[in-house]
Amino acid sequence: MKIISKIGISLATAALLFVGCGETPAPKAQEVVPKAETKAYGGLHLTQEKDLGYRQASLYNEKEDGVKSSTYNTTAPGESQRIQRAFQDAPPMIPHDTDGMLEITRENNQCLQCHTPEVAESMGATPIPKSHFLNMRPTHKIVDGRVTSEIDVLKNQVHIEVTKEVDAGRFNCVQCHAPQSDAALITENRFQPVYLNDDGAFRSHWSDRVDKNLDTVGKDSIVTKDDVANKDSAAGTLEH
Repeated sequence: MKIISKIGISLATAALLFVGCGETPAPKAQEVVPKAETKAYGGLHLTQEKDLGYRQASLYNEKEDGVKSSTYNTTAPGESQRIQRAFQDAPPMIPHDTDGMLEITRENNQCLQCHTPEVAESMGATPIPKSHFLNMRPTHKIVDGRVTSEIDVLKNQVHIEVTKEVDAGRFNCVQCHAPQSDAALITENRFQPVYLNDDGAFRSHWSDRVDKNLDTVGKDSIVTKDDVANKDSAAGTLEH
C-alpha cells in the first residue's frame, strides 16, 4: 500500500508539472510525444501501445493489418545448410523444419534420434558435442542446518562429471537452439563477430578441450596460484 501511495503522489506531482495547477493549458500531444498517438490521463499524455515498437499495430493481435507474417524454415532435416554462428561459441541455430518435433518432454526428445553421436554421422546430422555430456553442477548437502558443497568456489574449484546420457541441464535443446524464420530485419544488425579459430563460425572451440583437464587449479590450468590467493589482481586483493 505504501508503494501505491508513493506512485500516486508522483503521478499527481507530474500532472501538476504538465497542467501548471490549472493556470496553464496542457501542451499539445505532438509536443510531448512527436508522431505518436497519445491519450490524456489526469493531465499526462501517454503513448499508445501500438506506438511503442516498430510494428505500429496492436500487441495483442498477430493477424492485424500492418503485421508482416513470416515463415519458419521448411527444409527437411538432412537437406539444410548450417547457419553461421552469431559469435564465437554461440549456440548454433536450427537450420531445418521442426514441425512435429516440439515440444520436448522427459519422455520424448526427437532431437536425440538424429543428433546422438552414435547415429549422427549416418543420419547426416551434427553430433551433440562432448560438452553436453558433462555434469558441472556440484553436489550440495545440508549439514547441521548449513549448506555445504563438495567444492570450494573461493579456490576456483569446479565439479566435472562425465555422463553417459545428455546432461539434464542440456536436455531441453530449444532453450539455446532455435529455428529460424524468413522475417526481414527492421533494423540492420551491424555486429561483426570475431572467431577464435578458423572454423569458429560453425564449430565451438571447446570441442577439442573437453577431453583435457578442465580443473581450474593445477599446472595446466589458466588459473594460477596467485589468482587463487587473489594476488596481483586488477580488481585488488580479496581478504577473507
